[in-house]
Amino acid sequence: MPAVYPFNAIQYNKGKGDVTSSVAPPYDVLDKAGKDKLVSGNDKNIVAIDLPHTPAKELGPPEAYAVAGESLCSWLESGDLTRRETPAMFAYRQTFEFRGEKYQRCGMACTVETHPLGPRDGGGILPHEQTFSGPKEDRLALMKATATQISPIFGLHPDQNGAASELVRSIMEAGAPDMTATVTETDGQDVLHEVWTIEDEATIKKYQAALEGEDVFIADGHHRYNTAVNYLDYLESEGDVPADHAARRTMFVMVSMSDPGLAIGPTHRVLGGMEDYSHEKFVDAAGGYLQIDPVVNEPSQIEAEMEKARTQSRDVFGLIDFATGLCWVASCVDEDPLSEICSDKSKAWRELDVAIVQHLIVDEICKPELNGGQDIKWAFPHSVEEVMAIGSGNETGAGGGSGFAQLAVVVHPTPLDAVRDICLAGELMPQKSTFFYPKLATGLFINPLK
Repeated sequence: MPAVYPFNAIQYNKGKGDVTSSVAPPYDVLDKAGKDKLVSGNDKNIVAIDLPHTPAKELGPPEAYAVAGESLCSWLESGDLTRRETPAMFAYRQTFEFRGEKYQRCGMACTVETHPLGPRDGGGILPHEQTFSGPKEDRLALMKATATQISPIFGLHPDQNGAASELVRSIMEAGAPDMTATVTETDGQDVLHEVWTIEDEATIKKYQAALEGEDVFIADGHHRYNTAVNYLDYLESEGDVPADHAARRTMFVMVSMSDPGLAIGPTHRVLGGMEDYSHEKFVDAAGGYLQIDPVVNEPSQIEAEMEKARTQSRDVFGLIDFATGLCWVASCVDEDPLSEICSDKSKAWRELDVAIVQHLIVDEICKPELNGGQDIKWAFPHSVEEVMAIGSGNETGAGGGSGFAQLAVVVHPTPLDAVRDICLAGELMPQKSTFFYPKLATGLFINPLK
């Protein structure tokens, strides 16, 4: 992989103690209400800088980014934030419950050489899903205004012999964390974040050696990594950028693919805005593509019904019609339904639930038959509870807007093996294909770029 390095992080409380009131979930899962709640508890919470305007899915007014930059300078001057004099890496553990099980996900915060996405000799930085343009414009404007990378990117690496994971966990077992925070996720669950500061040169070199030659797979933060590349391009367009310039490195939290704390959840689809949609018309249009069977009209049971149906078919989806409350389980009639539509893609890609939803259910059924060939509106919730909240007209931050929802498609989580295989094949999954739970916290470490 590209070389990894320690960095002179900017931190709250000089990287010591409980910083719960100062940190936040990442910008892309928060709406205005979520931001306001955090700022009301501490007006110097990092969200005031990281989310200068809402929603962050598009470029905001210039003055919003200017205020963010001014706030960062002010907090550094007042000592609320300080920059480390000695570069360090940070062992980082998250303790949480997810889908009825307890996990501890362990990784290392460091910086990685900034290169364009794609394979490279010695290891590349590989994307796994497509991105939207609006968030990249927003993040670039913020990076220009603050000259920092505020949120870390979540990276995975193969670590087939487990050396990196063993080293990180041994650091955690050797002593108490230097910094802690408890962050409430958008689903209401509390996650404990613990950080161990590593300045020891021998330990840092051992970690660097454990990752040598490995690819980095971006698990979360595609927009932020693209922004880091674009920011370096912007600096180079303005003049010479020295070889040791801080912008030539990007902040990651690296997690081993063998780490037992990795948890992947689903990203469901809520579809709407279709002029000719009704549940009868959808069932009729899906004939020949999907086998649709009614189940008990109780959305909270839809995932259990999907598991039952999965014993008979590989590709199984839950369907919920918001107008009637009707629930179905659907499976593909063809064993490889995207073989002709997406013949240029690998079999692993064609078997993805999210690919089948986008290219079969939306592109072949909903758009031409129920919306006159026009684009469909989407939302991307992570739980059935959030699906139903969107269906009732609420804006949850998952996209789509309020009052648009007509049909929910409930999917299974994307397997980790599929992420690895598709990245190595040089392919991109559809947007919002994976949901690595929980998110990394923002504000535990900030990467200065000047």
